Amino acid sequence: MEKRFKIGKKAYYSHQVQLSDLAVFEEGMVHPVCSTFALAKHIEWASRIFVLEVKHSDEEGIGTYLHIKHASPALLHQVMQFEATITALKQNELICEVVVKVEKRIIAKAYTGQKIIKKKRLKEIFSSLENNDGKEKR
Repeated sequence: MEKRFKIGKKAYYSHQVQLSDLAVFEEGMVHPVCSTFALAKHIEWASRIFVLEVKHSDEEGIGTYLHIKHASPALLHQVMQFEATITALKQNELICEVVVKVEKRIIAKAYTGQKIIKKKRLKEIFSSLENNDGKEKR
């Protein structure tokens, strides 16, 4: 995998905060700002850009973890800028730091893990979970 990725490589992504991104639960709107869970989706996408660049047709990326420190709100219609940086490579796992800003203000810092796995292997894992009624083999 080291041949496919370089530590320090950066990817960029931007997203304008939409109504669907706001902090809304079943009981209604909590705040008219980008929710942490919507932010998580966009952070995952920012790190997935690397996976899409290099995965082979018989491979897929799958998230292994997401750690977010949400520092400041992003308001409706503001544009969030995502800068993902490859910080480590561990076998078939890509580790990224993602910094999110609105202009110069930091909205969040996050760390993500993405593994690149053969699609056939993922299908086996998912099938095993379905066949065991959600119980993993021991």
